[in-house]
Amino acid sequence: MENSEHYAIVDISINDKHINIINNDSDNESNKKENKKNSALTTVIKLQRDRGERDYIGFATLPEQVHRKSVKRGFDFTLMVVGESGLGKSTLINSLFLGDLYRNRTIPDVHDRLEKTTTIEKKTMEIEERGVRLRLTIVDTPGFGDAINCEDSWRVCSAYVDDQFRQYFTDESGLNRRHMQDNRVHCCLYFVPPWAHSLRQVDVEMMRRLHRKVNIVVVIAKADSLTVMEVKKLKARILQDLEDYQIQVYQFPECDSDEDEEFKQQDRELKAAVPFAVVAADTVMEIGGRRVRGRQYPWGIVDVENPRHSDFTKLRTMLISTHMQDLKDVTQDVHYENFRAQCISQISQHALRERGKLKRDSMGNNNEVVFTDTDRLLLQKDEELQSHVEIRRMQDMLTQMQEKLKASDKKHDSIIDV
Repeated sequence: MENSEHYAIVDISINDKHINIINNDSDNESNKKENKKNSALTTVIKLQRDRGERDYIGFATLPEQVHRKSVKRGFDFTLMVVGESGLGKSTLINSLFLGDLYRNRTIPDVHDRLEKTTTIEKKTMEIEERGVRLRLTIVDTPGFGDAINCEDSWRVCSAYVDDQFRQYFTDESGLNRRHMQDNRVHCCLYFVPPWAHSLRQVDVEMMRRLHRKVNIVVVIAKADSLTVMEVKKLKARILQDLEDYQIQVYQFPECDSDEDEEFKQQDRELKAAVPFAVVAADTVMEIGGRRVRGRQYPWGIVDVENPRHSDFTKLRTMLISTHMQDLKDVTQDVHYENFRAQCISQISQHALRERGKLKRDSMGNNNEVVFTDTDRLLLQKDEELQSHVEIRRMQDMLTQMQEKLKASDKKHDSIIDV
């Protein structure tokens, strides 16, 4: 055909309503066909709006965009383990993350053991699972609780947590914040020995120093040395001690109403298992044709992943599968924000004191200095603060003098005239 015209059928989909429009490729009919197409689109969209339906915009892909960006960047998680030597901390970490972080670990000699000081030992490894990369940092505290005076133990741990907060605050306040590295402690696994009938004094003091700085998860180590009733009683006593001493451990968030029933049941089981009584093992053995991680005893085999033998599976589920991001969110929104508020308050007070000092110096050198209402208020507050400090110092001196007088009176009363 000589004067044949070329047509193209365009299928337009609007809310699952298909419109077939014939476009003429000839120069004479192009404008007419374009006008017809626009008119058809306008008519269909108007009909859809009249029916109360909404058009698809495209912002529903935002979660996918965030997911791709997060996976590309990777994730960071820092876990601190605190407990006495011999409670199986290293074995539990290797069992949780299916690795061997302590492959090159050296056993300290006699001289190092005699010092009995708490040190900080960091180990980092990269884990990848289904395309998701995790930078895991384990902060171990060898030497904790080995000395007679354990004040150094909690001081070292608390100072390390504060140092990581301070470093993050410095990086956040800097100019180049694109490649910030998050080394803040997101969770602290505190190991309680199975032979303790409740929380010991060193446990109470340690957790009281850390519970407002880091998420504490209490773990009963080597639970296979206890019977089922003993584990139940020990859990009840630990929970009672935490309430009596007002120690705030990590609290599980409440489930949303739209969650499925299976997730709600899992959340109830995790909350009921606190504190977790765990058994860890690096040995893989075969039981009934199935390879499991466990410990073999003369009376049988303890399967660490069996819920009847240990809470290991529940701890791993909470720590890795369900609440890892919530642990990071609580660290950011609660613990770090408290530290950040304290730092800003200290900086503001220091700036006010320096400003008041400069104003007083300028008053001494130049009598014609003009003060604003804000300057006068700041000077007044600074003078009030100094006066309160002086009053407090005088009260402390009077208290010390009264104590000395009471001690001297008791000494004279103990002398009997014969």
